Amino acid sequence: MRIITQQELGGPEVLTIVDAPEPRSLPTEVLVRVKAIGLNPLEPRLRAGEFPLLGRPPFILGWDISGVVEQAQTWRFRPGDEVFGMPLFPRAANAYAEIVSAPALHLVRKPASLSHVEASALPVVGLTAWQGLVDLGGVTADDRVLVHGGGGGVGHVAIQIAKSLGAHVVATASETKREFVEGLGADEVIDYTAVDFTEAVRDIDVVFDTLGGDIPKRSLEVLRPGGHLVTAVAEDDTELAARFEAAGMHFSGIAVDPDPVALRGLVGLVEQGKLRVHVQETFPFERIADAHRLLESGHLQGKLVLTV
Repeated sequence: MRIITQQELGGPEVLTIVDAPEPRSLPTEVLVRVKAIGLNPLEPRLRAGEFPLLGRPPFILGWDISGVVEQAQTWRFRPGDEVFGMPLFPRAANAYAEIVSAPALHLVRKPASLSHVEASALPVVGLTAWQGLVDLGGVTADDRVLVHGGGGGVGHVAIQIAKSLGAHVVATASETKREFVEGLGADEVIDYTAVDFTEAVRDIDVVFDTLGGDIPKRSLEVLRPGGHLVTAVAEDDTELAARFEAAGMHFSGIAVDPDPVALRGLVGLVEQGKLRVHVQETFPFERIADAHRLLESGHLQGKLVLTV
């Protein structure tokens, strides 16, 4: 089979396609013939050595996959089943490959309404948003939710999940993404390039942060008493957590994990027509370097996907 690997840290040009032996599955695992691979902003940082999650090269990047089961050492799936998921995160899943070995518990059946491209784009962003809003944020009907970065990968899914819970959703996004974000169900859109969100919104129950920087700290100003900040990028900021606690607010950081219950929850929303994942562009396996260049340029609308 072919894999995309790297022998050194660096720019997109260090990603190379080579032949490698097929992985072997263990009991409770499956071999998946990969059809599509979702790309995430963390991956260029790992490639460049900005974040040492996988140690030193050589390694294979990637977690989001959708494909067809080839071998199954489990009762959960049979060969031919179409599945998708985010196996093993944060450990290496070696997903930039034509075949991936994965724990059966980290995968779910792909609904017929999702293509492999769409399914591969969903796990990381969908699980991050679900775990942040449902499990940590406890969003319920009539809550006021502010989603920072509403046009991005996590943000555009978070808007839809919050709406499915009955919340009133405010999202920050550039003016160029306004129509897209409104189409996802956002009740209000704040153009962060022209308006300071702290002056445009108040009495928020849950702020969901996907951007970091000074935004989590400034979000303290818009929360109602006892409100809750959930951040997907500043989860280890103990000083920030202490600031929120001192103000009588709640602070939670989300470090996503491969939760099959949440994955099935996402599938349920898809099947009810309440959730769709937007793919800005697809790239063939051979153009992984081009995909990474676009991925690290930022300001994407939804997700990028590699097809196999």
